[in-house]
Amino acid sequence: MGQRIEQHVAAFNQAVESGDWTGFGERFAPDARMSFVNAPAGPFEGRAAIVAAYQANPPTDTMSLLSSTTEPDGTDVARFQWSTGGAGTMRVRWTTEARISGLEISFG
Repeated sequence: MGQRIEQHVAAFNQAVESGDWTGFGERFAPDARMSFVNAPAGPFEGRAAIVAAYQANPPTDTMSLLSSTTEPDGTDVARFQWSTGGAGTMRVRWTTEARISGLEISFG
């Protein structure tokens, strides 16, 4: 699996456990976008909005990677499973500085 996506999941899990979403938010570019497919949340535009969303409604489940691939344009596509069950897919686009420029999450 890709190192960037593994680091992202590890940072997410650490934020769930610590409650520090500000530190996690530093992984995102200032103008990043986070969106959800078929979920009643977002989209969230900008690092500050993304951090505020996590702080207002913090996840309680950690996740583990099931698989990941990197598309030719550098987008990581990963399947994950929540610690309490259920799965999803995330598509992560990166800046040249290895910050997240786009995160799209779908469940199921």
